[in-house]
Amino acid sequence: MTRCPCEEEVLRRIRPTPEERTYIRAMGERLIEAVEKSGVAKAMMVGSVARDTFVRGDRDLDVFMLFDPALPREELQEQGLGLAHRIAEEFGATWREKYAEHPYVNATINSLDIDLVPCYAVSSATEIKSAVDRTPFHTRYILAHINDYADDVLLVKQFAKAGGVYGSDHMTEGFSGYLCEILTIYYGGFHPLIEAAARWKPGEVIDIEEHRTKQFDEPLVVIDPVDPERNVAAALSLSRMFEFAELARGYLAEPSETFFCRPPSPPLTREVFARLLSARGTHLFSLTFATPEYTPDTVVPQLRKSAESVRELLERSGFLANRIDVCMQEERCMLLFELMAGSVPVMRRHIGPPVSSRENAEKFLLKYVQEDVFAGPYIEDGRYVVEIPRPFTRAVDLLRSKSLFDVALGKHVRRSMKQGWTVKAGAECWDDEFAGFLSAFLERSSPLARIKRTTGR
Repeated sequence: MTRCPCEEEVLRRIRPTPEERTYIRAMGERLIEAVEKSGVAKAMMVGSVARDTFVRGDRDLDVFMLFDPALPREELQEQGLGLAHRIAEEFGATWREKYAEHPYVNATINSLDIDLVPCYAVSSATEIKSAVDRTPFHTRYILAHINDYADDVLLVKQFAKAGGVYGSDHMTEGFSGYLCEILTIYYGGFHPLIEAAARWKPGEVIDIEEHRTKQFDEPLVVIDPVDPERNVAAALSLSRMFEFAELARGYLAEPSETFFCRPPSPPLTREVFARLLSARGTHLFSLTFATPEYTPDTVVPQLRKSAESVRELLERSGFLANRIDVCMQEERCMLLFELMAGSVPVMRRHIGPPVSSRENAEKFLLKYVQEDVFAGPYIEDGRYVVEIPRPFTRAVDLLRSKSLFDVALGKHVRRSMKQGWTVKAGAECWDDEFAGFLSAFLERSSPLARIKRTTGR
């Protein structure tokens, strides 16, 4: 299919230069040689560099060290980390240990961000002992099927990046690089993928190898071609899926380079933030605490779970939420709640059982005739109703109370909050560490709406 001029221009900008390709590959070969010289593991490059689907300027290089599957898990970690440390030091690198399903080493060598990851050299992806063991099979599969689609993958990745939907981390809940590659191969290029995405509906199923062995309930199901029991799109949220679909519709209607470049959006200032918040007339509350010492993939789902539990507590207490969001930074985390009211009357109605449900009705009556109430119990439309005092009439007091520990907080979030948390209200929620997050919260709009607002079309 002939590309439109804007796509050719984008490719000129994002294709890696021959020098960049040569340099990164040479570095990868040197690392592989160093690993294999040790005699304890084989090695291979994986990820977009190995598959030649990396966007210019991406300086990430993943080298997997493949150990004998007979090696016990503890020894894999010990030998793998030991080997990774020796290699990083041999190359004069600064390095640190990171943790996914098991530890690996992240090193900076000659301005490249390099991951040295120990895994098992299993014979098929269905025999994996941990998730990382599957990655070499992904690389082999893409290399065998990418044909002439490398440029198309670059366009898909850049399209998703500019749209803010690229990345399968828990904060983004978007499209991984591997998912972009599989979709491009399945549909046969950038344009056919965009045309299909514009028609997507929840529950879309793609099984490129036609070997699915189980059902999935995620909004987009893309069966891993190397593992019939895995959905490659498991991390993709319904919102990100349809932001991509919305962008696809916008691009088909009016192709433009704007869809491939996202101009940086400077954060609001404290003063503008306060003014926008005041104009809304809502009640904003932030809850901050020290970031638990775990990876974002562990902490972020717990932040979301905790925020949802606190929202339910607020709403049970009469404080209706418009929107909530969460953010994890290096030092601190923030849960953000925009409420429709910051305070409520002391009195609340509590509706009891139907009087016809004799046993329950009698228990309800007995309980509340012995308590201090404003009115009731009385019968209204066949049910008992009682008007009772609320424990909290201000949302800020509830958020500062130990009542938060009565709801389902994430384990690490709970532990961190036990050490203390801070609640701020209104314009006081502004915090320089969270400037980008707070700005995006107030200025939220879909990717296509943002493009249309920017271009005035």
